[in-house]
Amino acid sequence: MRHLDFALSCLLISSIRFGVVFCQDARYLLEKLMENYDSRVPPNFNTDKVTKVAIDMHISSVDSISEQTMDFIISVFLRQRWEDTRLSHRHFSNLSVISLDTKMVDRIWVPDLFFRNEKKAEFHDVTVPNRFLRIYENGSIYYSSRISLRLSCPMRLEKFPLDEQQCTLQMESYAHTTDTLLFEWNNPDPIEINEELELPQFELTDYKLSTCTRRYITGNFSCLNITLYLRRNIGFYMIQTYIPTALIVGLSWVSFWISQDAVPARISLGVLTILTMTTQASSSRQSLPRVSYIKAIDIWMATCLVFVFAALLEFAIVNVLSRNEIRRKSSLRDKMRNDQVCQKEEELKSSGKMISFFVRDPKGKEKAKKVDKGARAGFPLAYFTFNLVYWITYVFWQP
Repeated sequence: MRHLDFALSCLLISSIRFGVVFCQDARYLLEKLMENYDSRVPPNFNTDKVTKVAIDMHISSVDSISEQTMDFIISVFLRQRWEDTRLSHRHFSNLSVISLDTKMVDRIWVPDLFFRNEKKAEFHDVTVPNRFLRIYENGSIYYSSRISLRLSCPMRLEKFPLDEQQCTLQMESYAHTTDTLLFEWNNPDPIEINEELELPQFELTDYKLSTCTRRYITGNFSCLNITLYLRRNIGFYMIQTYIPTALIVGLSWVSFWISQDAVPARISLGVLTILTMTTQASSSRQSLPRVSYIKAIDIWMATCLVFVFAALLEFAIVNVLSRNEIRRKSSLRDKMRNDQVCQKEEELKSSGKMISFFVRDPKGKEKAKKVDKGARAGFPLAYFTFNLVYWITYVFWQP
């Protein structure tokens, strides 16, 4: 039975040195390590030496980037390395490394790292807590944990949906100043990104590492920063917004080829396109925050609405020109012969009397046709010019 207990303990701790596997009593080794160890005290307490914590990270996924709440969700494997000579076991153990589970984390000192721009965070516990600890023979400690974070990401939406955003992940010491604890990136390449990482609306183009040590009233606190550069994919908005609204604007131009006398048809077409554009503009704003500045999508929607309204206004001008009346003078006999107007019987006095009356301008329809012809060329040309200026401006402009 005693041999069985010893064999089981060997399964808990093992190491490889020069290709040979060694093992020893786990309980004895852990008790020896924890002897006179105080997890409340940093490794270099009462010394001038600063505890340096090297950090690297594996980014497994980036999800749910929200413009409305201005945050994003990221899942990472956070890895921390530091040296605690109190846990060195080279003098009483032939193990080069000891691998332990999360139960040991509560018994040793770990850096008080927190995420400064975090809104919500959680460890993964299925099927077991996703954390492990390794203690090397010289006292170096390797601590890895899997964390999901909802982080704040202030966005500037002037170019939306042609925008590029910069979202950060900031790690800082909560209680220890730079005199005691210092975070640093684990060179040469501390960031790993999942090769299968895909974002529904964005593309991760690059990332940048930096330090963000802050000075507070209580002192200077070490901080590391990761900046993720995200470029929005415009395909969704081209299909759902830009192409439909451009087609609606083009549909409003059909009225320029409809007869001037088809008043109900032209009015119905104009009103229908205006209502459709208003609905499109409302739906495009539902998923966006109520910011005080103008966005690129607002300019597009407003301009398209102006073009559609201008097409309806053009018909109003055409209708007025085609029904325009001019004043004419003629004898009553000629007027009655032409049956152009009606007069009360008491006004009929003599056939030679000259009176004035209104008749339709014979050139009115010609003027209206010229307006329609001008609109057929002018509206598409103006809309094409707007598109040219719009896309050049927002593709190359950097706010």
